[in-house]
Amino acid sequence: MKKLLIATFNCNSVRSRLGIILDWLYAHNPDALCLQETKAQDHDFPVAAFDDAGYDCAFHGQKSYNGVAIVSRHEMSDIGKGFGDDAESPEQARLIRATICGIPVVNTYVPQGFEPGSDKFRYKLEWLARLKKYFENNFHPDEPLLWMGDINIAPEPIDVYAPDEFEGGAGFHPDERASLKDIAAWGFVDVFRALNPEPGHYSFWDYRLRGGLSRNLGWRIDHIYATRLLAEQCVASWIDTAPRSKEKPSDHTFVAAEFRL
Repeated sequence: MKKLLIATFNCNSVRSRLGIILDWLYAHNPDALCLQETKAQDHDFPVAAFDDAGYDCAFHGQKSYNGVAIVSRHEMSDIGKGFGDDAESPEQARLIRATICGIPVVNTYVPQGFEPGSDKFRYKLEWLARLKKYFENNFHPDEPLLWMGDINIAPEPIDVYAPDEFEGGAGFHPDERASLKDIAAWGFVDVFRALNPEPGHYSFWDYRLRGGLSRNLGWRIDHIYATRLLAEQCVASWIDTAPRSKEKPSDHTFVAAEFRL
């Protein structure tokens, strides 16, 4: 039986958070780590630092904003960037995929949405609809598949510290929660929630909220989804809050899952 440890982290700049990322890799030795909001053009991605740590890199970046990457201790194949349905038009760097140990891994940085009713919020809903079609056109729910990243949606009231206050806002709007539920219904299991049904688990704490981390005033918006066949082999999933308390941290932290294959 083989162990597979995977994780996801919105690093809010891969170069600014490189020390935190490398410390986590050395401490936990995951098979693969998905990064979001890398904020680095491809020629600026710190490949050498990951290579020294024993990780290969696949990345899809743009200047100052967005950006996604996968780093893996194993050879990656079938690397793809974006949805692949409009390759000739400009697209925000929000999706990258690779096959690792025979399992396709899709890493996404879902748009934040900002304000319901705005163009950015409509773009978020359209992006989620395209993501569902991407899964339908490229994968099968009866086969192993991992989807993870900063999804920018708290699925249920227990996934945000003040659900009554935030109901209807970006990140906890019924339309985007319905979109996420629709994608999950295609064949995904939220492996963290499947193994951790109790409230109080969050992966994001707003910088602007004084004492947000110490008071655990957070959101669970970083997720790991697996198709059912693979989810049945998930033996543990956790959120590592320690990196969030380090000096100059990201406003997110690492979410991990372990599979026995």
